[in-house]
Amino acid sequence: MTLDLAGVGIGPFNLSLAALADPVPGLRTGFFERRKEFRWHPGLLIEGATIQVPFLADLVTLVDPTSPLSFLNYLRERDRLFPFYFAEKFHLARAEYDDYCRWAGHRLPSCRFGVEITEIDTTESAFRLATTDGEPITARNVVLGVGTEPFVPEPLRPLLSEAVLHAADYLAERERLLAAPEVTVVGAGQSGAEVFLDLLRHRRRPGGLRWIARTASFAPMEYSKLGLEQFTPDYTTFFHGLDEPVRDRLLPAQWQLYKGIDSETIAEIADELYRRSIGGGWPDVVLTPGVEVVEAHRDGGRVALGLRHVQQGTTAVWHTDAVVAATGYTETPLDRLLGPLADRLVTDGRGRPVVERDFRLRLEGVPGSVYVQNAERHTHGVGAPDLGLAAYRAASIVNSVCGREVYRLPSRTAFTTFGLPSQETE
Repeated sequence: MTLDLAGVGIGPFNLSLAALADPVPGLRTGFFERRKEFRWHPGLLIEGATIQVPFLADLVTLVDPTSPLSFLNYLRERDRLFPFYFAEKFHLARAEYDDYCRWAGHRLPSCRFGVEITEIDTTESAFRLATTDGEPITARNVVLGVGTEPFVPEPLRPLLSEAVLHAADYLAERERLLAAPEVTVVGAGQSGAEVFLDLLRHRRRPGGLRWIARTASFAPMEYSKLGLEQFTPDYTTFFHGLDEPVRDRLLPAQWQLYKGIDSETIAEIADELYRRSIGGGWPDVVLTPGVEVVEAHRDGGRVALGLRHVQQGTTAVWHTDAVVAATGYTETPLDRLLGPLADRLVTDGRGRPVVERDFRLRLEGVPGSVYVQNAERHTHGVGAPDLGLAAYRAASIVNSVCGREVYRLPSRTAFTTFGLPSQETE
């Protein structure tokens, strides 16, 4: 059987697509994931950590609130609707979101776990996907939801897996970090703040904890109501229509939309530090923004970090027993997976894939379409990795594959008008 759509990888975005494609009559889909079950950032499911979007940003609700795979129906099936109602939680615990997605994945017959797609090629009329179990899959269209990879700055990479770990592996190494004499957390995003707070609360030694970052301050995430409209489809359309150089200049300037820290987490850190100052004296911890790691090497059984202050231009060497690199993620390169199709990929001036507004890769001479999820920030803006746009993007892909409006999408999603019309209308 030839599928109408084959999904590579099952993270939240392809899971959303599977959920919205499931009830469409006649639409044949299959989604394939190398892991044995759904897992979402398992190394960062720290107790008390929440996702940064409201619970309505589940797999389906912002497109189809009647879906049986909504978060509210998940609560209903678990007999937890009343506890959730009284808890008055607008933002879910990460562990709960992870459990919800796993619940949904078990209810979707199109989702196959334990099957890895290793390469994509074409026949005369379809795509052929090679798998680790030797069973070829043919599909008229493909969607890549292979996610992102942990990013570690170059100076720290030689020591990775020794004394340096990425925050994605934090929980697996937590006990060792709690016992280490000195630990340095690098990175001032949400994961860096959560790791620092967890270590601050639970380390056996009250001191020996440091937190550094390149940003000028430990800054809050932009969370104003109109500011958040930059995570709407309206803004995505505006951003996609900008010239490539303009998009490239704009993205770094918007860092507080996706690299800042939740204000509640900042408050919890400040409260914990204040609590430790009761009775006199400052907490034996160091928080220093504006600092970048320029070099790292082993010095005996410890790590020597060569640091430079971005504004001062001064340098220093700090010794530490372990480093947690909370330095974010980078998009997974597509050329490895595309294999022979990589030569047909149309790229922009910086060698990145050109992605159409409906999330299709621009490919030459292929029999169908290849869509991407969370590989298009350079063309679609800061909302690409945001869970709040997952259902909208998935519905857009369903509509594109079917060639009709399966899901009615709103014509306007923001009070803000992005862009200036060429002339005023009467």
